[in-house]
Amino acid sequence: MKKLLPVLALVALATPALLAPAWAALKPGDAAPDFSARASLAGKEFGFTLKDALKKGPVVVYFYPSAYTKGCDIEAHAFAEAADKFAAAKTTIIGVSADSIQRLNEFSADPAYCAGKFPVASDQDHKIATSYNLNIGAAREGAKDVRGVDIGHAFIERTTYVIGANGKVIATLSSKDDGLSPEAHVEKSLEIVSKK
Repeated sequence: MKKLLPVLALVALATPALLAPAWAALKPGDAAPDFSARASLAGKEFGFTLKDALKKGPVVVYFYPSAYTKGCDIEAHAFAEAADKFAAAKTTIIGVSADSIQRLNEFSADPAYCAGKFPVASDQDHKIATSYNLNIGAAREGAKDVRGVDIGHAFIERTTYVIGANGKVIATLSSKDDGLSPEAHVEKSLEIVSKK
């Protein structure tokens, strides 16, 4: 029995962690956490606040791993291509990643990607992603972007939130849970806001 006590103690200590709920993204109907961040539009830095954006209508907040990486570049280009349609639906688009604002100044102005059509915000301390219950992968040693530049920051999981003007989540679109391609995040969020 004495030999079992240390083992039982270890099991008891481990059990709460094993029973803890899985990290889950916000669901439709949840209140979207307000946030403020340094953002860039067409290479110009400014302060973005979700609360202010919601005064104009719905907001699509899309989280992505890193600027200048394949899937994220595709997604940014697709949002830029559809920007006028989102504007017609009175919807603001904001991309959020752990990239520095300096990287985002380049990315936001790059005609192949954001093309100055919508802003992207810097969440280097991961406070925004954490408040939205998203997983954050550790920085990968030696990771480089499509330009060969070191990335050096953590990766936020690709998740898109469509938030109504009332501040409630209308839809959560996830690459991890739903297997959505970067383009599908854009198509589905546009479909949702176009119905409002």
